[in-house]
Amino acid sequence: MNSGKSHIDSVVVEKLVQGDKQALEELFDHYYPRLYNFSRAFLKFDDGIDDILQEVFLKVWRTRKDIKSTTTFNAYIFTITQNLLLNELRSRLNNQKMRDRLAKSSLAEEYLSYQHFEYDELKRKIDQAVEELPEKQKEIFKKSRIEGLSHKEIAEGLGVTTKTVEYHIGQSIRFLKDRLSEGGELTLLYFHLFL
Repeated sequence: MNSGKSHIDSVVVEKLVQGDKQALEELFDHYYPRLYNFSRAFLKFDDGIDDILQEVFLKVWRTRKDIKSTTTFNAYIFTITQNLLLNELRSRLNNQKMRDRLAKSSLAEEYLSYQHFEYDELKRKIDQAVEELPEKQKEIFKKSRIEGLSHKEIAEGLGVTTKTVEYHIGQSIRFLKDRLSEGGELTLLYFHLFL
């Protein structure tokens, strides 16, 4: 079932590369819910997500000829989304009203006082810690946080219960918090916002 879906995606991506606008619409319908969930988890608010996702698909259309492999399209579109979300986050953290709002959503004030974040270094630490998770937890965590799948979608795809998925994600988050606690305030901020 999943391989059929991937095959359809590959065909659609090939059509996109060739300039087929219908293919872009099909990819939009397929990816939008997952990208929306991913973006909401990333930003913690719904505000502005639709605009960001429109920009994602515009960028996909404009750069379609740069797509070298249909099999890596999933990673490609999520990378574009993440980069645009990082830009949005930087902008929001420079906005006092948004900083106040983030503070009220349980982020400590001192975490919001920094103007510059070493995003690449923090992401590397998070990625490294994720790779240390046990295989099943790592697989479920990536499907949730990187691919943007819901607990139900993950459970159906892996043939397990949603409770099992919730358990593994909970265990993963506990492990990552422990693993990253020595990283200081910036790592904790990144962890809170992105995981």
